[in-house]
Amino acid sequence: MRVVVVGAGLSGLVAARELATEHEVVVVDKGRSVGGRLATRRIAGATLDHGAQFFTVRGDDFRRQVDDWLARDVAAVWCHGFTGREDGHPRYVGTRGMNSLAKDLAGGLDCRTGHMVFTLRPTEDGWSVVLDDGAAMSADALVVTSPVQQSWALLAQAELDLPEELFRRAYHRTIGALVVLDRPGAVPAPGGVQFDPADPDAPFGFIGDNHAKGISDVPALTFHATQPWSEQHWDDDPADALTVLLERARPWLGDAEVVESQLKKWRFAGPIDPWPAACWVDAEHQVALAGDLFAGPKVEGAFNSGLAAAAAIRSLA
Repeated sequence: MRVVVVGAGLSGLVAARELATEHEVVVVDKGRSVGGRLATRRIAGATLDHGAQFFTVRGDDFRRQVDDWLARDVAAVWCHGFTGREDGHPRYVGTRGMNSLAKDLAGGLDCRTGHMVFTLRPTEDGWSVVLDDGAAMSADALVVTSPVQQSWALLAQAELDLPEELFRRAYHRTIGALVVLDRPGAVPAPGGVQFDPADPDAPFGFIGDNHAKGISDVPALTFHATQPWSEQHWDDDPADALTVLLERARPWLGDAEVVESQLKKWRFAGPIDPWPAACWVDAEHQVALAGDLFAGPKVEGAFNSGLAAAAAIRSLA
């Protein structure tokens, strides 16, 4: 079969790798690079993870992938807990940033970034994937890993029997501040501080020291605002929001001065109420929906959803 995977985040890349062993697979993503929320940015000589900050492992499938990454120095252990609360579970990171994990998975795949899908149109013998520039490609089957509201909009012409309770699932929003410093800040060892991301009275859900985690040669901190703060300030002027976050961040900067800072907004940072199944499949139309909505908001959940979607499409061949 010819399978088109919409979305080059973790779920899409995992599904594509699984299916590419037997089928022709093309991955399409509107972003400039693969990875989705496995996102790493370089600012003023610093390297900062600004999406997912780390990941843990619970299941055997993901363990095999992580063991391979460890053996090839693609991933490394950051710590076993934050601010003195070790729990025995390693927190892993990409050795060159979280995006390096996505780039590793994308190796050898036909990934076409910078291409936004406009619509997914059913045809007599499969699908037509129409891009925003008017170009189209044919497919026998689809794996769609964009946030479910976007997936529903892309599939509007297909008249699939998507459950309303699925496409109405909501996501958290997260605003982040990326801060490059002239010297080390005041984030305690091991370089991460984790708070309750749903706390309405706290400014930050997580603070990460990118130098301490080993990905940046230059001192640089990532601040993720809490979900309530992000929701409340989502429509603020970006410069104003960044100014407020930097004021709130001052205790974590110590004596350091800010060299450069940027604001980052994640509209679909994570599902509020995950779907109970690992993916959603329409066997008649040969389409599977996947992503962190379906198997939980963690990195491992997105990985498992990609595996499930690939297995579902493979069973239809």
